[in-house]
Amino acid sequence: MTKQERLISEIDNKKAEFRTESYPMSIGELVNLYKSGEILINPDFQRYFRWTNTQKSRLIESILLGIPIPSIFVFQREDGIWELVDGLQRISTLLQFMSKLPEVEDVPTKDRLVLEGTKYLPSLEGMVWENLKDGDVELPNALKLFIKRAKLNFSIILSDSGANTKFDVFQRLNTGGTYASSQEVRNSVMIMINKPTFTWFKKLSMNEDFLNSISITDRLIDEQYPMELVLRHIALTHYDYSNKKELSDYFDDIIEEILLDDAFDYDNLEYQFNRTFSLINEIVGKGAFKRYAGGRFKGKFLESAFEAVSVGVSKNFDSYDLPTDNDLIKKLIENLHQDVTFNRYTGSGSNARTRIPNIIPFTIDYFSK
Repeated sequence: MTKQERLISEIDNKKAEFRTESYPMSIGELVNLYKSGEILINPDFQRYFRWTNTQKSRLIESILLGIPIPSIFVFQREDGIWELVDGLQRISTLLQFMSKLPEVEDVPTKDRLVLEGTKYLPSLEGMVWENLKDGDVELPNALKLFIKRAKLNFSIILSDSGANTKFDVFQRLNTGGTYASSQEVRNSVMIMINKPTFTWFKKLSMNEDFLNSISITDRLIDEQYPMELVLRHIALTHYDYSNKKELSDYFDDIIEEILLDDAFDYDNLEYQFNRTFSLINEIVGKGAFKRYAGGRFKGKFLESAFEAVSVGVSKNFDSYDLPTDNDLIKKLIENLHQDVTFNRYTGSGSNARTRIPNIIPFTIDYFSK
């Protein structure tokens, strides 16, 4: 078989796994399906509902003006229920505007949507779906009926599609999207495919020793950066890295591998994670992953230091005589930033593809006794 023939065969085989249908549906029908539980939005997804009021108002403007809106992707379960795969921002905006979005703990979308004036419809400013108090400006009834009758296109992934179809579709649609960081996309994939895995990663990301030692900003915490750091540590400590891929793609592959691994040893890896960050926090604390200079740790959190220290300590943990070796480990962490090899691969101009293949074997040797 020629290479061209193999390509055709690969396309034919893979296309058979992606069985989809298109279905136009009015927004009014969508709301009724949602109210009756026939279309599901996982409550955890709503924690990533972060469109600004301006973005929400522009969606309403687009509907009123007939500007095309991208398709909504849903997965049809065997019982016929639809699970939302892509379209969280659009559907949640409509439900919030029409006061149909339920309250979810810690989700800042409980208030009614009060529209802003937009580029083409400045008179939308201050309008709401329904008058509830003095001063409310209700959208004209004719326009409410227009919105209810406006149609959205739904792309339905049928239940007999391949096992990884939801994963692939969601990831491809959302990676690099405007509403979620790469880790938030991974989180949503985990929730969709195997929520216990998401819960496990979330638990590790809330470990007090871990959080204290990484010492990052509230903004990064909101963007799920601790979850990415947990994944970074697990991946680089327990999986091989290939510099043929971007780091984000590598992390995506590791998540997919974990999700599909029935033998993944959650308990043992959690034990190793907890003891590693307990030790690092005990002997260094908040400065563990910052640069050491002038007799103290200072500056910003460094991913390169996190990779080197957390992987190096974890890989050598069983060889340490604790607490006798605490001072030795602390000195190694402090001296890391003066090491020629570490600086060669983490300095300006370095990138993950050159850094990681060199730093991981280096740090395993560096932190050995």
